[in-house]
Amino acid sequence: MTFEAWATFAAATAVLLVIPGPTILLVISYALGQGWRTAFPMAVGVALGDFTAMTLSMLGVGALLATSATIFTALKWLGAAYLVWLGIKLFRAGGTLDAKPRKDAVSPWKMLAHAWLVTALNPKSITFFVAFLPQFLDPKADFWMQMLIFEATFITLAFANAMGYALIASRAGAMVSNPRAIGLFNKAGGTLLVGAGIATVAMRSGSN
Repeated sequence: MTFEAWATFAAATAVLLVIPGPTILLVISYALGQGWRTAFPMAVGVALGDFTAMTLSMLGVGALLATSATIFTALKWLGAAYLVWLGIKLFRAGGTLDAKPRKDAVSPWKMLAHAWLVTALNPKSITFFVAFLPQFLDPKADFWMQMLIFEATFITLAFANAMGYALIASRAGAMVSNPRAIGLFNKAGGTLLVGAGIATVAMRSGSN
């Protein structure tokens, strides 16, 4: 694995994580209703959920790598196209978040479990990882070492992202529901995702 491949993976991951999905909406809902104390248990739950989904996905990707180099290469190109598609979709997205405050009293352990279940059991998570990860893997390098590095990178960023969303929502709830701010954020994120998809294709073309 080259440093460029890791850096592109980290950059694409950072952009993907800040896109509000079911997990982030759950984090915001708890934070709006119960404040900053939700940040740590929710972030841990999100990290554990991503670890679960990512591990299952990586094992499937590893099986593909061992079975067929052609299928694996095709999956890498589909993954790059997937990033570009996500970027265009995000760029054209609206500027609202469907997150309502959850004011029911819930223990930190229950919040952690809720975040873990929502993240790990979302079918889109495993599908996403299967499409996203192969484009950054080097078939000639040690698979398990790459798996360790990519998982550690993704989980660290996922934890920080969930923590950040929870703290922002608890301190500045108006910001996460401001259509103009979210619209600008989506356009910037969409542009970066398209760039990440193009960059991964450029890296592969340059290495051939």
